[in-house]
Amino acid sequence: MLIIGERINGLFNDVADAIKKKDKKVIQDLALKQLKAGAQMLDVNTGPSTMNPQETMVWLVESVREVTDAALVIDSPKVTVLEAGIAAAKDKTVINSTTAQQDKLDKIVPLAVKYNSLLIGLTMNEKGIPSDMATKSELALVIIAACMEKGLPQDNLLLDPLILPVNVTQAQVKETLEAIKMIKTLSTPAPQVILGLSNVSQGTKNRSLINAVYLAMAMACGLDGAILDPMDKEVMNIMYTAEILLNKTIYCDSYLRA
Repeated sequence: MLIIGERINGLFNDVADAIKKKDKKVIQDLALKQLKAGAQMLDVNTGPSTMNPQETMVWLVESVREVTDAALVIDSPKVTVLEAGIAAAKDKTVINSTTAQQDKLDKIVPLAVKYNSLLIGLTMNEKGIPSDMATKSELALVIIAACMEKGLPQDNLLLDPLILPVNVTQAQVKETLEAIKMIKTLSTPAPQVILGLSNVSQGTKNRSLINAVYLAMAMACGLDGAILDPMDKEVMNIMYTAEILLNKTIYCDSYLRA
């Protein structure tokens, strides 16, 4: 199970404050704590408050690179910010993200090819985020086709069917699970599917419980990875347990020490 740590994001108050003060120790501590907790990759997002996202992205990436060479998920809606972050990271990068909009695919897929970067594709377009399985799957196929046409290896593509908060649109939570299963059938070999897990519990109480249960359900549908908080022990323990129950890892009495 691929775990991408979500905490280096300017949406979090501690990160926003660190960006403002240029306090790299806060960023570096978050990077190391997430890796120690089980993350294999780290999402890096400037958030909405910075006046110069390109400069801030470079600072964040360089701060993290001083303490780890782990893969970095460069997270921004702006192509210039994405490229600045990728260049600063030098290697082991993931672009987060493209949508199924043609203009996005035309700009971002070639960027992933140029830097030999992995790419996260979001199942949305100019009409927004669909709530039904069929449309999510159709948009996933659009992204797969564009990547094949533009020379991005399928192994470098991660598809995100975009879970929305359960307290906003409850029916789509199940539809997203069905979309995971459908997307896995769209090509051979099967596409890799990830989720921004914390979105499902946004604005709810008992966020950790909701995240953990949904993660286990999504794994049973074929989920390959998630962007989440690896320092949430409840979520991580559920993940390790689900991997055993799905026969992805071997059971031993001490498995929770993972």
